[in-house]
Amino acid sequence: MNPSPTDAPARAGARTVKVPEDRDGQRLDNFLLGQLKGAPRSLVYKLVRSGQVRVNGGRAKAERKLEAGDEVRIPPVRLEGEAERGTPAPGLLQRIEAAIVFEDARLLALDKPSGVASHGGSGISFGAIETLRALRPGQTLELAHRLDRDTSGVLVVAKKRSALAELQALMREGGGGIRKRYLALLTGRMPDGTLSVDAPLHVGLRQGGERHVQVDPGGKPSLSHFKVLERRGGQSYCEVRIDTGRTHQIRVHAQHIGHPVAGDDKYGDPEANRRLRDKAGLRRLFLHAASLEFALDEGRAPYTISAPLAPELREVLDRLA
Repeated sequence: MNPSPTDAPARAGARTVKVPEDRDGQRLDNFLLGQLKGAPRSLVYKLVRSGQVRVNGGRAKAERKLEAGDEVRIPPVRLEGEAERGTPAPGLLQRIEAAIVFEDARLLALDKPSGVASHGGSGISFGAIETLRALRPGQTLELAHRLDRDTSGVLVVAKKRSALAELQALMREGGGGIRKRYLALLTGRMPDGTLSVDAPLHVGLRQGGERHVQVDPGGKPSLSHFKVLERRGGQSYCEVRIDTGRTHQIRVHAQHIGHPVAGDDKYGDPEANRRLRDKAGLRRLFLHAASLEFALDEGRAPYTISAPLAPELREVLDRLA
């Protein structure tokens, strides 16, 4: 049973959903976010922690990997329906339509603007995916991955369930399954060459449901590679490649090595951010998802999807020269 998202608000009682084949291996929390469209992540974690969500009759953790055929009990949750939320503002619709940088029969990719969430929730009615669905009513559109709200760049959306399943399988492989390249300005002078950061990350929740990530020996394996491309105004403009895709990975690893991402108001250096704002006009996180490389059809269909550095970030670099 795989009810449509619009069924969820009307349900008076708990429902049981059988995990379909194309969701095999998906984490429980991400599966629930798909079933409870518009639910904030903090609510999903609360439902799981309280035992209201069950997998095959038993309690489960949010990070549990589901298997096809598993039965997931989803408690009744009151969410806003589409009619109550209305539609995205015309300006947001135009921004997202203009941000499409690639499309074929299976995939669509955005150059997501900074400040636009990948999906709605936590007080945000319309993220990139909800806005795309408003632009393409009736189409199947599912996020293949996510970017932080303040990160710009390549965001891939699957138009077919088979493509989504393939991409998620590649992401679970880690390493070379999907090659992710970011551009970032790190504060201070990084050493020459490539600095690899192998530091496990743990996602915690602060009061109010805000996620906070930190390096923790008990966390999940996380590997990032920082390479200085050039130095501008005492800062380090870097290419970053990641072998894993943990929440806030680049930002926390950069903080861990003492060179936080410029403009990061969560893990960054407030004084350095203030100087860069005054000197170079930096008013956002300087982190951009520049490209994704992968292959579908067991390697027979290669993809390289890229997005140029956002103009406002290029201007910051020019001012730092």
